[in-house]
Amino acid sequence: MGAASVDPKPNPHATAEQVKAAYDDPKLANVLYHDWEAGTYDEKWSISYDERCITYATDRFRAVAGGVGPYGHALELGCGTGFFLLNLMQGGVIERGSVTDLSPGMVEVALRNAENLGLPVDGRVADAERIPYDDNTFDLVIGHAVLHHIPDVAAAMREVQRVLKPGGRFVFAGDPTDIGNFYARKLGQLTWWLTTNVTKLAPLTGWRRPQEELDESSRAAALEAVVDLHTFDPADLERTARGAGATEVRAVTEELSAALFGWPVRTFEAAVPRDKLGFGWAMFAYRTWQRLSWVDENVLAKVLPREVFYNVSVTGRKPVA
Repeated sequence: MGAASVDPKPNPHATAEQVKAAYDDPKLANVLYHDWEAGTYDEKWSISYDERCITYATDRFRAVAGGVGPYGHALELGCGTGFFLLNLMQGGVIERGSVTDLSPGMVEVALRNAENLGLPVDGRVADAERIPYDDNTFDLVIGHAVLHHIPDVAAAMREVQRVLKPGGRFVFAGDPTDIGNFYARKLGQLTWWLTTNVTKLAPLTGWRRPQEELDESSRAAALEAVVDLHTFDPADLERTARGAGATEVRAVTEELSAALFGWPVRTFEAAVPRDKLGFGWAMFAYRTWQRLSWVDENVLAKVLPREVFYNVSVTGRKPVA
Protein backbone atom coordinates (compact mmCIF):
# COMPACT_ATOMS: atom_id res chain seq x y z
CA MET A 1 0.00 0.00 0.00
CA GLY A 2 1.61 3.26 -1.09
CA ALA A 3 1.83 6.33 1.11
CA ALA A 4 1.11 9.86 -0.06
CA SER A 5 4.29 11.55 -1.24
CA VAL A 6 3.82 14.64 0.94
CA ASP A 7 2.09 14.73 4.31
CA PRO A 8 -0.31 17.61 5.04
CA LYS A 9 1.03 20.52 7.11
CA PRO A 10 -0.07 21.18 10.71
CA ASN A 11 -2.94 23.62 11.17
CA PRO A 12 -2.77 24.87 14.78
CA HIS A 13 -5.10 27.84 14.13
CA ALA A 14 -8.31 26.47 12.66
CA THR A 15 -10.89 28.91 11.32
CA ALA A 16 -14.35 29.21 12.85
CA GLU A 17 -15.78 27.55 9.73
CA GLN A 18 -13.42 24.57 10.10
CA VAL A 19 -14.31 24.16 13.77
CA LYS A 20 -18.02 24.30 12.94
CA ALA A 21 -17.59 21.61 10.28
CA ALA A 22 -15.66 19.45 12.76
CA TYR A 23 -18.75 18.94 14.88
CA ASP A 24 -20.12 16.72 12.10
CA ASP A 25 -16.80 15.09 11.21
CA PRO A 26 -14.97 13.37 14.09
CA LYS A 27 -11.84 12.77 12.02
CA LEU A 28 -11.58 16.46 11.13
CA ALA A 29 -12.23 17.29 14.79
CA ASN A 30 -9.33 15.05 15.80
CA VAL A 31 -7.01 16.76 13.33
CA LEU A 32 -7.97 20.30 14.38
CA TYR A 33 -8.01 19.59 18.11
CA HIS A 34 -4.71 17.72 18.18
CA ASP A 35 -2.95 20.15 15.82
CA TRP A 36 -4.01 22.90 18.23
CA GLU A 37 -2.78 20.87 21.22
CA ALA A 38 0.48 19.56 19.72
CA GLY A 39 2.77 22.36 20.84
CA THR A 40 1.65 22.28 24.49
CA TYR A 41 0.48 18.67 24.85
CA ASP A 42 3.53 17.38 26.72
CA GLU A 43 3.27 20.22 29.21
CA LYS A 44 -0.49 19.80 29.67
CA TRP A 45 -0.20 16.10 30.51
CA SER A 46 3.16 16.32 32.33
CA ILE A 47 4.77 14.10 29.67
CA SER A 48 8.53 13.69 29.82
CA TYR A 49 11.13 11.40 28.34
CA ASP A 50 13.07 10.67 31.50
CA GLU A 51 13.02 7.91 34.10
CA ARG A 52 9.59 8.91 35.44
CA CYS A 53 7.74 8.36 32.17
CA ILE A 54 10.02 5.55 30.99
CA THR A 55 9.00 3.63 34.10
CA TYR A 56 5.34 4.54 33.64
CA ALA A 57 5.25 3.43 30.00
CA THR A 58 7.14 0.17 30.53
CA ASP A 59 5.04 -0.69 33.59
CA ARG A 60 1.83 -0.11 31.62
CA PHE A 61 3.11 -2.23 28.74
CA ARG A 62 4.22 -5.12 30.93
CA ALA A 63 1.04 -5.04 33.02
CA VAL A 64 -0.92 -6.19 29.98
CA ALA A 65 1.70 -7.85 27.75
CA GLY A 66 4.12 -9.35 30.24
CA GLY A 67 7.87 -8.83 30.41
CA VAL A 68 8.59 -9.77 26.80
CA GLY A 69 10.80 -8.02 24.26
CA PRO A 70 12.70 -6.35 22.81
CA TYR A 71 10.65 -5.97 19.63
CA GLY A 72 12.58 -5.17 16.46
CA HIS A 73 10.20 -2.79 14.67
CA ALA A 74 7.11 -1.23 16.27
CA LEU A 75 4.36 1.00 14.91
CA GLU A 76 2.47 3.45 17.11
CA LEU A 77 -1.03 4.45 16.01
CA GLY A 78 -2.30 7.83 17.15
CA CYS A 79 1.19 8.60 18.40
CA GLY A 80 0.51 12.05 19.79
CA THR A 81 3.87 13.51 20.76
CA GLY A 82 5.43 10.04 20.89
CA PHE A 83 5.05 9.46 24.63
CA PHE A 84 4.41 5.71 24.53
CA LEU A 85 6.74 4.63 21.74
CA LEU A 86 9.70 6.83 22.67
CA ASN A 87 9.63 5.89 26.34
CA LEU A 88 9.27 2.19 25.50
CA MET A 89 12.28 2.51 23.20
CA GLN A 90 14.28 4.14 25.98
CA GLY A 91 13.12 1.36 28.30
CA GLY A 92 14.54 -1.31 26.00
CA VAL A 93 11.18 -2.73 24.89
CA ILE A 94 11.47 -1.55 21.23
CA GLU A 95 14.52 -1.18 18.97
CA ARG A 96 13.13 0.79 16.00
CA GLY A 97 9.90 2.73 15.62
CA SER A 98 7.39 4.24 13.21
CA VAL A 99 4.74 6.75 14.26
CA THR A 100 1.40 7.65 12.69
CA ASP A 101 -1.36 10.08 13.62
CA LEU A 102 -4.23 11.85 11.87
CA SER A 103 -2.76 15.10 13.19
CA PRO A 104 0.20 16.46 11.19
CA GLY A 105 1.13 18.58 14.20
CA MET A 106 1.43 15.55 16.45
CA VAL A 107 3.54 13.61 13.94
CA GLU A 108 5.82 16.62 13.59
CA VAL A 109 6.31 16.90 17.37
CA ALA A 110 6.79 13.13 17.81
CA LEU A 111 9.51 13.06 15.16
CA ARG A 112 11.19 16.11 16.70
CA ASN A 113 11.12 14.45 20.13
CA ALA A 114 12.62 11.28 18.64
CA GLU A 115 15.37 13.25 16.96
CA ASN A 116 16.18 15.10 20.19
CA LEU A 117 16.46 11.72 21.97
CA GLY A 118 18.57 10.21 19.19
CA LEU A 119 16.06 7.42 18.56
CA PRO A 120 15.57 5.70 15.15
CA VAL A 121 11.98 6.67 14.31
CA ASP A 122 10.18 7.52 11.07
CA GLY A 123 6.60 8.67 10.70
CA ARG A 124 3.72 9.79 8.55
CA VAL A 125 0.25 11.25 8.79
CA ALA A 126 -2.16 8.32 8.59
CA ASP A 127 -5.62 7.02 9.44
CA ALA A 128 -5.69 4.04 11.80
CA GLU A 129 -8.55 2.57 9.77
CA ARG A 130 -6.33 2.50 6.65
CA ILE A 131 -2.76 1.98 7.83
CA PRO A 132 -0.38 2.87 4.95
CA TYR A 133 2.07 0.00 5.43
CA ASP A 134 2.41 -3.37 3.76
CA ASP A 135 1.14 -6.65 5.17
CA ASN A 136 3.37 -8.40 7.72
CA THR A 137 5.58 -5.36 8.40
CA PHE A 138 5.74 -4.93 12.19
CA ASP A 139 6.73 -7.03 15.18
CA LEU A 140 4.58 -4.86 17.45
CA VAL A 141 1.75 -2.33 17.08
CA ILE A 142 1.01 -0.05 20.02
CA GLY A 143 -1.18 2.86 20.99
CA HIS A 144 -1.84 4.89 24.12
CA ALA A 145 -5.22 6.57 24.70
CA VAL A 146 -6.02 6.22 21.01
CA LEU A 147 -8.79 3.65 20.53
CA HIS A 148 -11.45 5.99 21.92
CA HIS A 149 -10.65 8.49 19.14
CA ILE A 150 -11.08 6.01 16.25
CA PRO A 151 -14.58 5.95 14.69
CA ASP A 152 -14.40 2.29 13.58
CA VAL A 153 -12.36 0.42 16.18
CA ALA A 154 -13.09 -2.97 14.58
CA ALA A 155 -11.71 -1.76 11.23
CA ALA A 156 -8.58 -0.46 12.94
CA MET A 157 -8.11 -3.80 14.69
CA ARG A 158 -8.34 -5.60 11.36
CA GLU A 159 -5.70 -3.27 9.94
CA VAL A 160 -3.48 -3.94 12.95
CA GLN A 161 -3.72 -7.66 12.28
CA ARG A 162 -2.85 -7.09 8.63
CA VAL A 163 0.34 -5.09 9.22
CA LEU A 164 1.59 -7.32 12.04
CA LYS A 165 4.00 -10.11 11.21
CA PRO A 166 2.69 -13.60 12.05
CA GLY A 167 3.08 -13.99 15.80
CA GLY A 168 3.38 -10.22 16.24
CA ARG A 169 1.74 -8.51 19.20
CA PHE A 170 -0.42 -5.43 19.67
CA VAL A 171 -0.79 -3.45 22.89
CA PHE A 172 -3.29 -0.63 23.31
CA ALA A 173 -3.22 1.05 26.71
CA GLY A 174 -4.88 3.92 28.52
CA ASP A 175 -8.41 4.02 27.10
CA PRO A 176 -11.42 4.87 29.30
CA THR A 177 -13.83 2.28 30.59
CA ASP A 178 -17.58 2.95 30.53
CA ILE A 179 -17.81 3.39 34.30
CA GLY A 180 -14.46 5.13 34.71
CA ASN A 181 -15.28 7.73 32.09
CA PHE A 182 -18.54 8.55 33.88
CA TYR A 183 -16.99 9.40 37.23
CA ALA A 184 -13.91 11.06 35.71
CA ARG A 185 -16.05 13.42 33.61
CA LYS A 186 -18.31 14.28 36.52
CA LEU A 187 -15.36 15.01 38.80
CA GLY A 188 -13.72 17.13 36.12
CA GLN A 189 -16.88 19.16 35.51
CA LEU A 190 -17.40 19.74 39.23
CA THR A 191 -13.79 20.76 39.79
CA TRP A 192 -13.87 23.19 36.84
CA TRP A 193 -17.08 24.80 38.10
CA LEU A 194 -15.80 25.13 41.67
CA THR A 195 -12.40 26.49 40.71
CA THR A 196 -13.59 29.01 38.14
CA ASN A 197 -16.28 30.31 40.50
CA VAL A 198 -14.32 30.37 43.75
CA THR A 199 -11.49 32.28 42.05
CA LYS A 200 -13.97 35.07 41.22
CA LEU A 201 -13.91 36.00 44.93
CA ALA A 202 -11.83 39.10 45.63
CA PRO A 203 -9.18 37.45 47.85
CA LEU A 204 -8.58 34.72 45.23
CA THR A 205 -8.62 36.62 41.94
CA GLY A 206 -4.86 36.15 41.64
CA TRP A 207 -5.59 32.44 41.25
CA ARG A 208 -7.94 32.99 38.34
CA ARG A 209 -6.64 32.48 34.82
CA PRO A 210 -7.31 35.37 32.41
CA GLN A 211 -10.77 35.17 30.91
CA GLU A 212 -9.49 34.73 27.36
CA GLU A 213 -7.50 31.67 28.47
CA LEU A 214 -10.52 30.24 30.28
CA ASP A 215 -12.63 30.81 27.17
CA GLU A 216 -10.02 29.08 25.02
CA SER A 217 -9.91 26.14 27.44
CA SER A 218 -13.69 25.92 27.36
CA ARG A 219 -13.69 25.86 23.55
CA ALA A 220 -11.04 23.15 23.60
CA ALA A 221 -13.05 21.14 26.08
CA ALA A 222 -16.09 21.45 23.82
CA LEU A 223 -14.14 20.10 20.85
CA GLU A 224 -12.68 17.39 23.06
CA ALA A 225 -16.23 16.09 23.48
CA VAL A 226 -16.29 15.56 19.69
CA VAL A 227 -12.95 13.72 19.48
CA ASP A 228 -13.69 11.37 22.37
CA LEU A 229 -15.91 8.85 20.59
CA HIS A 230 -15.95 5.72 22.74
CA THR A 231 -15.69 4.25 26.17
CA PHE A 232 -15.15 0.53 26.63
CA ASP A 233 -16.32 -2.49 28.51
CA PRO A 234 -13.22 -4.73 28.87
CA ALA A 235 -15.05 -7.87 27.72
CA ASP A 236 -16.46 -6.08 24.66
CA LEU A 237 -12.99 -4.82 23.76
CA GLU A 238 -11.66 -8.37 23.94
CA ARG A 239 -14.46 -9.55 21.64
CA THR A 240 -13.64 -6.82 19.13
CA ALA A 241 -9.99 -7.91 19.04
CA ARG A 242 -10.91 -11.57 18.62
CA GLY A 243 -13.38 -10.63 15.89
CA ALA A 244 -10.50 -9.03 13.99
CA GLY A 245 -8.65 -12.35 14.07
CA ALA A 246 -6.40 -11.87 17.10
CA THR A 247 -5.43 -14.70 19.45
CA GLU A 248 -4.21 -14.67 23.06
CA VAL A 249 -6.40 -11.62 23.69
CA ARG A 250 -6.42 -10.14 27.18
CA ALA A 251 -7.76 -6.89 28.63
CA VAL A 252 -6.72 -5.50 32.01
CA THR A 253 -7.80 -2.38 33.88
CA GLU A 254 -6.11 -0.01 36.31
CA GLU A 255 -6.61 3.23 38.23
CA LEU A 256 -9.56 3.77 40.51
CA SER A 257 -8.46 5.81 43.52
CA ALA A 258 -5.66 7.24 41.34
CA ALA A 259 -8.23 8.43 38.80
CA LEU A 260 -10.53 9.84 41.49
CA PHE A 261 -7.55 11.92 42.60
CA GLY A 262 -5.95 12.60 39.23
CA TRP A 263 -8.89 14.00 37.27
CA PRO A 264 -9.72 16.79 39.75
CA VAL A 265 -6.01 17.62 40.00
CA ARG A 266 -5.58 17.92 36.21
CA THR A 267 -8.74 20.01 35.94
CA PHE A 268 -7.63 22.31 38.76
CA GLU A 269 -4.26 22.77 37.04
CA ALA A 270 -6.04 23.81 33.83
CA ALA A 271 -8.18 26.37 35.65
CA VAL A 272 -5.49 28.34 37.51
CA PRO A 273 -2.45 30.32 36.27
CA ARG A 274 0.49 28.06 35.51
CA ASP A 275 2.91 30.17 37.54
CA LYS A 276 0.91 29.52 40.71
CA LEU A 277 1.81 25.83 40.77
CA GLY A 278 5.48 25.05 41.08
CA PHE A 279 7.72 22.02 41.37
CA GLY A 280 6.49 21.21 44.88
CA TRP A 281 2.91 20.90 43.66
CA ALA A 282 4.00 18.75 40.72
CA MET A 283 5.86 16.35 43.00
CA PHE A 284 2.95 16.21 45.46
CA ALA A 285 0.52 15.36 42.66
CA TYR A 286 2.82 12.76 41.12
CA ARG A 287 3.78 11.05 44.37
CA THR A 288 0.17 10.91 45.53
CA TRP A 289 -0.90 9.45 42.20
CA GLN A 290 1.91 6.86 42.49
CA ARG A 291 0.80 5.78 45.97
CA LEU A 292 -2.83 5.52 44.97
CA SER A 293 -1.89 3.51 41.87
CA TRP A 294 -0.09 1.07 44.17
CA VAL A 295 -3.28 0.77 46.27
CA ASP A 296 -5.34 0.18 43.12
CA GLU A 297 -3.01 -2.53 41.82
CA ASN A 298 -2.23 -4.32 45.05
CA VAL A 299 -5.43 -3.93 47.06
CA LEU A 300 -8.49 -2.78 45.11
CA ALA A 301 -7.83 -4.87 41.99
CA LYS A 302 -7.96 -8.00 44.12
CA VAL A 303 -11.47 -7.32 45.41
CA LEU A 304 -13.27 -5.16 42.84
CA PRO A 305 -14.46 -6.05 39.32
CA ARG A 306 -12.24 -4.78 36.49
CA GLU A 307 -15.09 -2.75 34.99
CA VAL A 308 -14.98 -0.11 37.77
CA PHE A 309 -11.39 0.98 37.08
CA TYR A 310 -10.71 3.96 34.83
CA ASN A 311 -8.18 2.71 32.26
CA VAL A 312 -8.41 -0.40 30.09
CA SER A 313 -5.54 -1.93 28.10
CA VAL A 314 -5.77 -4.79 25.62
CA THR A 315 -3.23 -7.07 23.97
CA GLY A 316 -3.24 -9.97 21.54
CA ARG A 317 -1.28 -11.62 18.76
CA LYS A 318 -1.58 -12.28 15.08
CA PRO A 319 -1.87 -16.05 14.51
CA VAL A 320 1.31 -17.67 13.25
CA ALA A 321 -0.47 -19.69 10.57
